[in-house]
Amino acid sequence: MAKYETERHPLALRPSTAIFNIIISVLGAVIGLQLIVSLGITANTSIIGALLAMVIARIPVGVFNKYRSLHEQNLVQTAISAATFGAANSLMIPIGIPFVMGTPELVIPMLIGAALAMVADATILYKLFDSKIFPAKSTWPPGIATAEALYAGDQGGKRAGLLGIGTVLGLIGSYLGISMSAFGVAFIGNIWALTMFGVGLLLRGYSKPIFGFDINTLYVPHGFMIGAGIVALVQVIIVMRKKQNSESLNKQDEELFAGLTRSEKDISQGFGYGFLAYLAIALVIALSAGIITKMSLGMLVIYLLFAAFAAFVHEIIVGISAMHSGWFPAFAVALITLIIGMLIGFPPVALALMVGFSAATGPAFADMGYDLKTGYILRGKGSDLAFEKEGRKQQYLTSMLGFIVAIFVVLVAYKGYFAANLVPPVDRVYVATIKAGASAEVAKNLFLWAIPGAILQFVGGPSRQMGILFATGLLILNPKAGWAVIVGILIRAVVLKIKGESAESPMSIMAAGFITGDALYSFFNSVFKMGFKK
Repeated sequence: MAKYETERHPLALRPSTAIFNIIISVLGAVIGLQLIVSLGITANTSIIGALLAMVIARIPVGVFNKYRSLHEQNLVQTAISAATFGAANSLMIPIGIPFVMGTPELVIPMLIGAALAMVADATILYKLFDSKIFPAKSTWPPGIATAEALYAGDQGGKRAGLLGIGTVLGLIGSYLGISMSAFGVAFIGNIWALTMFGVGLLLRGYSKPIFGFDINTLYVPHGFMIGAGIVALVQVIIVMRKKQNSESLNKQDEELFAGLTRSEKDISQGFGYGFLAYLAIALVIALSAGIITKMSLGMLVIYLLFAAFAAFVHEIIVGISAMHSGWFPAFAVALITLIIGMLIGFPPVALALMVGFSAATGPAFADMGYDLKTGYILRGKGSDLAFEKEGRKQQYLTSMLGFIVAIFVVLVAYKGYFAANLVPPVDRVYVATIKAGASAEVAKNLFLWAIPGAILQFVGGPSRQMGILFATGLLILNPKAGWAVIVGILIRAVVLKIKGESAESPMSIMAAGFITGDALYSFFNSVFKMGFKK
């Protein structure tokens, strides 16, 4: 669009912008830490940041006039989102593991490794965003919701009305216990992938009455994800080696891949340098934690290679899940890494640091994908490539600023939390798993269920990601979300049958409202519960 041709994107490191975003990042990091240790969850603060920026833009004081720009508002929500997920998911979860293990002297080495992994994670996504593997035109649902919220505040009109209705329905549905984010995603995502996601959620939720046992106890979801993840990795490699113009693409892929700003070379560099970075970080953790002296040279080499490879695969799986469904099973996939590491025979302390390293990758990757999707929409969906690339760069710098704030907040706050014995609940699951040990029976179950997972992923192909999304559903105990997805897909199909493609845009805006309402309810309900627990 012509209006972007002469417009310069706001600079992330301009003093006034940076100072405000640092302040908002501190708020996000503190909220993220408090929620993750008290409730075990992290709220989506992108919507909160977007709403806060809209409110600030309407303060009749000259210094706040610049926040009338959607791109300034985009930087605000990027900062608070990066700080929230960075502090809680990428830092606090990893450092809580050695504490629960009874090795507090390893907290700082783990923090160093997790911080480096977080930065590498987001950098890799920045390099891969709008490539054939992670297209900007793909769903990234929370990114769409945040963009629609900002658009509604800026433009008003019919769009604002639809978003407002959707948000109110999202709030009401969430209050009634309906997963409105899952319901909303069903209207904007890939139908094949989301159908598999919904079926997976339902099978996990009702496995006892259907099969007579909880499939999680036999590691069925974990096996499925291993098989699907291996095939997904092979598919990624094949996509990397394909020449975009020499391969026949279906209509859906043609639309996704049209006008990509990242080439095959960018993909190769992103993954290549990313793997080397993870290898170096694994070595830093091993050296700083002293575990290098507790393993033979051969075992150490295997450990470093496995840790780097696991982190690499972890972010791909988490990124694919986040891109298609808006959900990412980071905790569960890290647990898979841990189980495989136990079967290999790594020492307990090495396992604790490895699962912390793995857990640090993925959340920042997914979160940056959401934020870049928001910016991509606000910048005209690539209509001005120079402006899009500049805006993307400024969002990346803003995220790095949010991560730096997150590191300092965690460094200052973690001792107080640990002194009160407050750690993310998932850390106790990881440590209990390490202490329980793995067996040949576990290995057999993982291998057995990896086979159908691999087949499903292969049949679905790289664009549908049916195996990954089905396994994602199996890993999450939330049958209500499963019903929400399936019902949403059925309603979407009926509406499209009656109204045709003209209904796509209104449904997408309403869906963004559902997700926004769910995010707002989740955030404020979590904050209320957190205050009540005190």
